[in-house]
Amino acid sequence: MLSAGRIRCIRREKRQSALYQYQNDSRYFAQVAEGLKEAGAKELSELGAEDVNPEFSGIYFRADKSTLYRINYLTRLLSRCLAPLISYPCHDSDILYQKARQIEWDEFFKSDGNTFAVSANVSDSSISHSKYAALRLKDAVADYFKEKTGQRPDVSVKNPDILLNLHIRNDEAVISLDTSGAALHKRGYREDTVSAPMQETVAAAIIRFSEWDGFVPLYDPMCGSGTLLCEALMQYSNIPAGVFRKQFGFEFLPDFDAAIWKKVKKEADGRIRELPKGLIAGSDVSVQAVRASKANLMGLHYGNNVSVEKADFRKLPALENHVIVTNPPYGIRMGGDEDLEMFFKNIGDFLKQKCKGSTAFVYFGDRKYIKNIGLEASWKKPIKAGGLDGRLVKYEMY
Repeated sequence: MLSAGRIRCIRREKRQSALYQYQNDSRYFAQVAEGLKEAGAKELSELGAEDVNPEFSGIYFRADKSTLYRINYLTRLLSRCLAPLISYPCHDSDILYQKARQIEWDEFFKSDGNTFAVSANVSDSSISHSKYAALRLKDAVADYFKEKTGQRPDVSVKNPDILLNLHIRNDEAVISLDTSGAALHKRGYREDTVSAPMQETVAAAIIRFSEWDGFVPLYDPMCGSGTLLCEALMQYSNIPAGVFRKQFGFEFLPDFDAAIWKKVKKEADGRIRELPKGLIAGSDVSVQAVRASKANLMGLHYGNNVSVEKADFRKLPALENHVIVTNPPYGIRMGGDEDLEMFFKNIGDFLKQKCKGSTAFVYFGDRKYIKNIGLEASWKKPIKAGGLDGRLVKYEMY
């Protein structure tokens, strides 16, 4: 009979001869909102990724361990980073199940200590239902543990420890582990909110597209729950986007290196810098919105250096030589109580009359109101996210 030590040695040798796909080629896949793909690819390169290649549904890239950890900790634009485990031709659900069952899932997690969930996307394939495909993968994982340990791991849809991703396209299946864990837009600073809050990755993209560098003040005259203000603060002060995250999916990879992760985190945290008072500020006509903004900012480093006040933008003093960023309320956030065409005309008048020498970046969740601003745009960028097909529009007030 083989000793326990010998069995572990054999398994280690087996792993080394049959590495998972991401271990063989250091290639990963990033999910990103439509309209942010080009900016996401640029950010990946800035964070040290190589062979960055945008595809129809995301971005492929290569990274060593430290770079993968850094990307997950610092990215402001990406939604998730996936580590492919295996890929194979998959013409029916039995092949899907059988191949998935062969993966040694206990290298990733324990049946009695960790929860898991499966997400799936299927297109142009014999298997046509993504929910059924996800169920078959889930069954394969559960049956693996049932046979090995006599116990099935628990499934947690809302907050799993391990998130597996299944992608089937043209009858080719890829099973990946989500190295991010929870979606990366969930920063952790949002303590309070108002209706229809802006997604954090979209707000971060707007700050990035504004090219704001901190040399002039930044102001949001309709700040809502303060997402743009929070993302501007995090960018200026070099606060990692994942600073509040207690766990990442990459910590469950069989080759996870805790020492490298500790070093990456320490280096990133060491670059955090103070925000001068008066550099970032905002306002909103809603008392609830002002309260939410302040609550969200208070959780961040130097959030108390961001000023937020209750004010109607039409009654604000001049904001000359500023960068203005804003996501005007509309539809659900307006409550249907105001003439929206006139509301957006008032925004245009405010920019024209009170923001001389400033540059404004206005995000239109509903782009039909762009024409009501009455100003010539320098450019328009499509940003699709959170079910919206919006436009970010740049206005320069000379």
